Amino acid sequence: MQTADAREQMIEQQVRAWEVLDERVLDAMRRVPRELFVPRAQRYRAYADVEVPLARGQHMLRPSVAGRLLQALLPSDGEQVLEIGAGSGFLSACLRAMATHVRSLELFPELADEARRNLALLGMRDVEVVDADALQSDGGARYDVIAVTASLPVYDARFERMLAVGGRLFVVVGEAPVMDARLVRRTAEDSVATQSLFETVIDPLVNAVRPPAFTF
Repeated sequence: MQTADAREQMIEQQVRAWEVLDERVLDAMRRVPRELFVPRAQRYRAYADVEVPLARGQHMLRPSVAGRLLQALLPSDGEQVLEIGAGSGFLSACLRAMATHVRSLELFPELADEARRNLALLGMRDVEVVDADALQSDGGARYDVIAVTASLPVYDARFERMLAVGGRLFVVVGEAPVMDARLVRRTAEDSVATQSLFETVIDPLVNAVRPPAFTF
Protein backbone atom coordinates (compact mmCIF):
# COMPACT_ATOMS: atom_id res chain seq x y z
CA MET A 1 0.00 0.00 0.00
CA GLN A 2 1.23 3.50 -0.84
CA THR A 3 2.07 5.60 2.22
CA ALA A 4 -0.51 8.28 1.37
CA ASP A 5 -3.21 5.61 1.18
CA ALA A 6 -1.99 4.02 4.41
CA ARG A 7 -2.05 7.42 6.12
CA GLU A 8 -5.62 8.07 4.99
CA GLN A 9 -6.67 4.61 6.14
CA MET A 10 -5.07 5.30 9.54
CA ILE A 11 -7.01 8.55 9.85
CA GLU A 12 -10.35 7.13 8.75
CA GLN A 13 -10.26 3.69 10.39
CA GLN A 14 -8.26 4.38 13.55
CA VAL A 15 -8.24 8.08 14.40
CA ARG A 16 -11.70 9.17 13.24
CA ALA A 17 -13.14 5.88 14.52
CA TRP A 18 -11.96 6.86 18.02
CA GLU A 19 -14.11 10.01 17.94
CA VAL A 20 -11.45 12.35 16.61
CA LEU A 21 -13.67 14.44 14.36
CA ASP A 22 -12.08 17.90 14.34
CA GLU A 23 -10.97 18.60 10.78
CA ARG A 24 -7.97 20.70 11.87
CA VAL A 25 -6.63 17.69 13.76
CA LEU A 26 -7.27 15.27 10.91
CA ASP A 27 -5.68 17.66 8.42
CA ALA A 28 -2.58 18.05 10.63
CA MET A 29 -2.21 14.28 10.82
CA ARG A 30 -2.59 14.04 7.04
CA ARG A 31 0.17 16.62 6.54
CA VAL A 32 2.71 14.84 8.74
CA PRO A 33 4.15 11.66 7.14
CA ARG A 34 4.32 9.40 10.18
CA GLU A 35 6.75 7.01 8.48
CA LEU A 36 9.48 9.69 8.62
CA PHE A 37 9.32 9.59 12.43
CA VAL A 38 9.36 5.81 12.83
CA PRO A 39 12.72 4.00 13.20
CA ARG A 40 13.62 2.32 9.92
CA ALA A 41 13.30 -1.20 11.35
CA GLN A 42 9.77 -0.37 12.52
CA ARG A 43 8.49 1.31 9.35
CA TYR A 44 5.99 -1.49 8.73
CA ARG A 45 4.20 -0.31 11.91
CA ALA A 46 4.05 3.35 10.90
CA TYR A 47 0.31 3.35 10.19
CA ALA A 48 -0.83 0.66 12.61
CA ASP A 49 -2.65 1.79 15.75
CA VAL A 50 0.14 0.57 18.02
CA GLU A 51 2.89 2.11 20.10
CA VAL A 52 6.14 2.03 18.11
CA PRO A 53 9.33 1.26 20.09
CA LEU A 54 11.99 3.97 20.25
CA ALA A 55 15.41 4.16 21.89
CA ARG A 56 15.80 4.03 25.67
CA GLY A 57 12.66 1.95 26.16
CA GLN A 58 10.35 4.75 24.99
CA HIS A 59 7.43 4.48 22.54
CA MET A 60 5.55 6.66 20.08
CA LEU A 61 1.93 7.21 21.09
CA ARG A 62 -0.65 5.25 19.15
CA PRO A 63 -2.13 7.39 16.34
CA SER A 64 -5.58 7.26 17.96
CA VAL A 65 -4.20 8.56 21.28
CA ALA A 66 -2.21 11.28 19.48
CA GLY A 67 -5.41 12.32 17.70
CA ARG A 68 -7.41 12.49 20.93
CA LEU A 69 -4.62 14.54 22.55
CA LEU A 70 -4.59 17.04 19.67
CA GLN A 71 -8.38 17.30 19.66
CA ALA A 72 -8.45 17.96 23.42
CA LEU A 73 -5.87 20.74 23.17
CA LEU A 74 -6.69 22.25 19.75
CA PRO A 75 -3.60 24.50 19.56
CA SER A 76 -3.87 27.42 17.17
CA ASP A 77 -1.66 30.03 15.52
CA GLY A 78 -0.20 32.51 17.97
CA GLU A 79 -0.40 30.17 20.96
CA GLN A 80 2.69 29.08 22.88
CA VAL A 81 2.89 25.27 22.96
CA LEU A 82 5.02 23.13 25.27
CA GLU A 83 5.48 19.41 24.71
CA ILE A 84 6.86 17.20 27.46
CA GLY A 85 8.67 14.33 25.72
CA ALA A 86 9.58 14.85 22.07
CA GLY A 87 10.27 11.20 21.34
CA SER A 88 10.95 10.95 17.61
CA GLY A 89 9.18 14.25 16.93
CA PHE A 90 5.91 13.04 15.38
CA LEU A 91 3.58 14.75 17.84
CA SER A 92 5.86 17.81 17.80
CA ALA A 93 5.28 18.02 14.04
CA CYS A 94 1.50 17.64 14.42
CA LEU A 95 1.48 20.41 17.04
CA ARG A 96 3.52 22.62 14.70
CA ALA A 97 1.07 21.91 11.88
CA MET A 98 -1.61 23.51 14.07
CA ALA A 99 0.32 26.19 16.00
CA THR A 100 3.20 28.57 15.35
CA HIS A 101 5.39 28.30 18.45
CA VAL A 102 6.27 24.79 19.68
CA ARG A 103 8.88 24.00 22.32
CA SER A 104 9.58 20.38 23.25
CA LEU A 105 11.59 19.04 26.19
CA GLU A 106 13.28 15.64 25.80
CA LEU A 107 15.21 13.89 28.55
CA PHE A 108 17.24 11.53 26.33
CA PRO A 109 19.77 13.30 24.07
CA GLU A 110 19.65 10.60 21.38
CA LEU A 111 15.87 11.02 21.07
CA ALA A 112 16.19 14.82 21.03
CA ASP A 113 18.74 14.53 18.19
CA GLU A 114 16.46 12.14 16.29
CA ALA A 115 13.49 14.47 16.71
CA ARG A 116 15.52 17.43 15.40
CA ARG A 117 16.65 15.43 12.36
CA ASN A 118 13.14 14.22 11.58
CA LEU A 119 11.62 17.67 11.99
CA ALA A 120 14.33 19.19 9.78
CA LEU A 121 13.54 16.63 7.04
CA LEU A 122 9.97 17.93 7.13
CA GLY A 123 11.18 21.55 7.00
CA MET A 124 10.14 22.25 10.60
CA ARG A 125 13.45 23.58 11.89
CA ASP A 126 11.58 26.20 13.90
CA VAL A 127 10.33 23.61 16.42
CA GLU A 128 12.58 24.05 19.46
CA VAL A 129 13.67 20.67 20.85
CA VAL A 130 15.51 21.10 24.15
CA ASP A 131 17.58 18.51 26.00
CA ALA A 132 16.00 18.77 29.45
CA ASP A 133 14.27 16.91 32.26
CA ALA A 134 10.79 18.44 32.41
CA LEU A 135 10.65 17.73 36.13
CA GLN A 136 13.68 19.98 36.64
CA SER A 137 12.77 22.70 34.13
CA ASP A 138 10.24 25.13 35.54
CA GLY A 139 11.70 28.45 34.43
CA GLY A 140 8.57 30.49 35.11
CA ALA A 141 7.39 30.59 31.47
CA ARG A 142 3.66 30.36 30.78
CA TYR A 143 2.11 28.37 27.93
CA ASP A 144 -1.27 28.26 26.24
CA VAL A 145 -1.00 24.55 25.50
CA ILE A 146 0.96 21.82 27.31
CA ALA A 147 1.03 18.22 26.04
CA VAL A 148 2.54 15.62 28.38
CA THR A 149 3.28 12.56 26.25
CA ALA A 150 4.10 10.22 29.15
CA SER A 151 1.98 9.32 32.16
CA LEU A 152 2.21 10.58 35.72
CA PRO A 153 1.68 7.73 38.23
CA VAL A 154 0.76 10.46 40.74
CA TYR A 155 -0.66 13.77 39.51
CA ASP A 156 1.90 16.58 39.63
CA ALA A 157 0.49 20.12 39.68
CA ARG A 158 3.71 21.69 38.39
CA PHE A 159 2.53 21.53 34.79
CA GLU A 160 -0.80 23.23 35.46
CA ARG A 161 1.12 26.04 37.16
CA MET A 162 2.87 26.64 33.82
CA LEU A 163 -0.44 27.39 32.07
CA ALA A 164 -1.47 30.89 31.09
CA VAL A 165 -5.05 31.82 31.95
CA GLY A 166 -7.20 30.05 29.39
CA GLY A 167 -4.44 27.49 28.78
CA ARG A 168 -4.99 23.74 28.37
CA LEU A 169 -2.96 20.80 29.67
CA PHE A 170 -3.27 17.20 28.45
CA VAL A 171 -1.96 14.64 30.91
CA VAL A 172 -2.43 10.92 31.60
CA VAL A 173 -2.55 9.98 35.28
CA GLY A 174 -2.29 6.63 37.05
CA GLU A 175 -0.69 3.25 36.59
CA ALA A 176 -1.40 0.20 34.42
CA PRO A 177 -3.75 -1.49 33.78
CA VAL A 178 -5.90 1.67 33.69
CA MET A 179 -4.81 5.31 33.37
CA ASP A 180 -7.00 8.40 33.08
CA ALA A 181 -6.38 10.90 30.27
CA ARG A 182 -7.34 14.37 31.48
CA LEU A 183 -7.76 17.88 30.15
CA VAL A 184 -6.87 20.56 32.68
CA ARG A 185 -7.88 24.18 31.95
CA ARG A 186 -6.64 27.23 33.82
CA THR A 187 -9.89 29.18 34.21
CA ALA A 188 -8.37 31.98 36.29
CA GLU A 189 -5.06 32.83 37.91
CA ASP A 190 -6.01 30.86 41.01
CA SER A 191 -8.26 28.10 39.65
CA VAL A 192 -8.30 25.18 37.22
CA ALA A 193 -10.97 22.82 35.91
CA THR A 194 -10.27 19.16 35.16
CA GLN A 195 -12.14 16.91 32.71
CA SER A 196 -11.66 13.14 32.40
CA LEU A 197 -11.43 12.22 28.71
CA PHE A 198 -10.74 8.51 28.25
CA GLU A 199 -8.81 5.54 29.63
CA THR A 200 -5.50 4.42 28.16
CA VAL A 201 -2.04 3.13 29.10
CA ILE A 202 1.19 4.88 28.06
CA ASP A 203 4.80 4.92 29.27
CA PRO A 204 5.38 6.67 32.61
CA LEU A 205 7.35 9.90 32.65
CA VAL A 206 10.93 9.09 33.62
CA ASN A 207 11.71 10.36 37.15
CA ALA A 208 8.03 10.99 37.93
CA VAL A 209 6.86 10.44 41.50
CA ARG A 210 5.47 6.95 42.10
CA PRO A 211 2.89 6.02 44.74
CA PRO A 212 4.31 4.30 47.82
CA ALA A 213 4.57 0.52 47.52
CA PHE A 214 1.88 -1.38 49.42
CA THR A 215 3.13 -3.21 52.49
CA PHE A 216 1.36 -5.32 55.08
